[in-house]
Amino acid sequence: MARQHFLFALSSICFIFLCCGCSAMLPESRSSVESSWGSFEQAKLAFDKVTPHNTTSDELAKLGLAPFVTPNIKILSYLDIIKRFMPNASITKADMDQGIQQCLDTKDTCQAYEINLHKLKNKRYGNVFLDLFHFKRKSHKYGWNFWALIVLSNDLVVYKIWSGQPKVDEYLYRKNPLGPLQEPAGLATDAAVLGTL
Repeated sequence: MARQHFLFALSSICFIFLCCGCSAMLPESRSSVESSWGSFEQAKLAFDKVTPHNTTSDELAKLGLAPFVTPNIKILSYLDIIKRFMPNASITKADMDQGIQQCLDTKDTCQAYEINLHKLKNKRYGNVFLDLFHFKRKSHKYGWNFWALIVLSNDLVVYKIWSGQPKVDEYLYRKNPLGPLQEPAGLATDAAVLGTL
C-alpha cells in the first residue's frame, strides 16, 4: 500500500514538473559550415577586398577565398556558370555582364568559386509537456548566412556578386488545440530526440 502511495506521489511530481515545463529538456539544433570566418562581417570584409579585373587566383588564396585553402568553397565549371546565368533560351550571352562574357569565351579557363556559409541555431523553448505532445510549440532561430560567387577567367577575377543575411532572428509559434491528434507522426520522433539529450 505504501509502495502504491509512493508511486502515485512520484508520478504526480513528474506530471507537475512536465506541466510547469523545463526549456533545457527541449531539443536544440545547430547548423554551420566550417570556414575561416566566424561572422557575416568577417566574410563580407574578405569579399570586399576582391576587385574584378585586378585580383588574381593567388590573391584570392591569400584572402582565404580559394577552395584549396578554405573548406566548403565549391568550384564551378563554365557549364555550371551557363546554367546559373542563362537558365532559359530567353537569356543570351549578350545579356550578361562583360566579365561573364569574357569568362565564357575562354571556356576551359573559365571557372567560378561559390561560397555558401551559414551559422544558424534553432532553439525550442516553453513548456515541455505542451511541446512534446504538439499542443503548443515555440522556437527561436538565429544566426547569419552569406553567399558569394566569384568568376575567374585565366586565373583573374572578372566578376563577383554576393547576397545574405547579416542577422537571422526568427520566432515561430504554432498551436494545435487537438495536440497529438493533429500531428501523431511527430510524437515518436520528439520522444526519441528528448531521450538522447
